Amino acid sequence: MTTLTKNAPPAAEPRPWLDRLRQRLGRPEFASLPVLVGLAVVWIFFQLANPNFLTSLNLSNLVLQIAAVGTIAIGLVLVLLLGEIDLSVGAVSGLAAAVMAVLNVRYGVAGGLAVLAGLGTGLLIGLLHGTWITKLRIPSFIVTLAGLLGWQGVLLYVLGTTGTVNLRDPFILGLAGTFLKRDLPNGELLSWVLAAGFALLFSAGQVWERRQRLAAGLAARPRGVILAQSLLVAAGLLGATAILNADRGLPSALIFFLGLAAVFDLVVRRTSFGRHILVIGGNVEAARRASLHVDAVRIAVFGLASMLAAFGGILAASRLLAVHQSSGSGDVLLNAIAAAVIGGTSVFGGRGGVWSAVLGALVIGSIANGMVLLAAPAPAQLMATGAALLTAVTVDAVARRGREAAGA
Repeated sequence: MTTLTKNAPPAAEPRPWLDRLRQRLGRPEFASLPVLVGLAVVWIFFQLANPNFLTSLNLSNLVLQIAAVGTIAIGLVLVLLLGEIDLSVGAVSGLAAAVMAVLNVRYGVAGGLAVLAGLGTGLLIGLLHGTWITKLRIPSFIVTLAGLLGWQGVLLYVLGTTGTVNLRDPFILGLAGTFLKRDLPNGELLSWVLAAGFALLFSAGQVWERRQRLAAGLAARPRGVILAQSLLVAAGLLGATAILNADRGLPSALIFFLGLAAVFDLVVRRTSFGRHILVIGGNVEAARRASLHVDAVRIAVFGLASMLAAFGGILAASRLLAVHQSSGSGDVLLNAIAAAVIGGTSVFGGRGGVWSAVLGALVIGSIANGMVLLAAPAPAQLMATGAALLTAVTVDAVARRGREAAGA
C-alpha cells in the first residue's frame, strides 16, 4: 500500500533563534531585561516629545507619585507569587488612611499612633481575608472582590457626612512630604551615603547568594553577570540621587518604598517563609506533600499584602494632605496589579521578585506622568497602560514556554 503525500502541507521550518530567545528570557539573570528596555523606550519617547520629562523637578514628582502605588504593588507581588489575587487592596488602602485621619483629626490621637492604627486595620482585614479563603475554601478572587465592595462602604461610613478630612499633623505629613536636602541638615550628604550603602548591600547580597548556591552544589550566576548587575544598580542609584539632589533632594516616600522593597526581597529570597511562598505558588500539591503549612502561609501573605496596602494609602494621604471618599478608588487597584505584572512577576504563580514592583511602578508612573506632560486625554493614558500590561504578560508567557522547552 502506498501513501499519497502529494498534497500534504510542507513541514514547518525550525526557528532556532526564536527558541534561543525564549530560553534566554526564561533565565533569571535576564528576567528584568525586557522591563528595563521598555522603561528606556518610554523615557526616550517622552523626553523627545517634551524636554521637561527628564528634568529634576519632574523626576522628583514622578517618584513621589509612584511610591504609594508601588508600596501596594509589593504586597500584590507576594500574593501573585502565591498563585492568588487580591482585588481589595485599593479599598483597604483608602479605609486605612481614613481610620488614621479620623483618629488624628477628630479624636486627637497622636500622629504616630494613628498611623499604627491604620496599619493594624489593614493587617486585620488581610488576616480576615486569608482565613476566609483558606478555611472555607472560597477562591481569593471572590473573597477579595467582596472586600473591594464592602470596605469601600466602610470607608464612607468612617468618613461620615463631611466626606473629606484634611491632614495637618506634622508626623503624618512628613511621611511623604520630607525631602532630605531641603528639610534635614547635611541631607544631601545623607542622600549620597544611603545610595552608596544600598548599592554595596546589593552587591554583597549577590556575591553571598552565589557562594551559597555553589556551596550547595547548585547552578549560580556567572561573576560577569553579577558585576554587570551591581554596576547597573550602582549607576542607577547614584544617578537618581544626583538628579533628585538637583531639586529638593531625596524624598522620604521613596526611602520608605525602596526600603520596604529591600526588606521583602530578603524575606522572599533568603527566608524559609519566602521559599514556602514560592513552592506553594509553583505547585500547591507538592507543598502539601512536603508538609508545608499551606494555610498559615496563605493567611500570613494576605495579612502582609493588606498591611502594605494600608501603608500605601497612608503615603498617598500624606502626599495629598487629605483623605476623601474616593481615596483608594479609581485606578489605584489596576495600576498596582499592572505594576506587579509589568515588572516581571508571573501571573501563574511561583516566579518573580519584589523588585518587579519597583520596575513596574516606574513604567506605569512614567506613562502616566508623560501623558500628563503631553496633555494627552485620559483614554490615551488608559490604552497605553493596557498595552504595556498586555506586552508584559505576553513576555511572561513566552518566557514560561522557553523554560518548559529547556526543561523538556
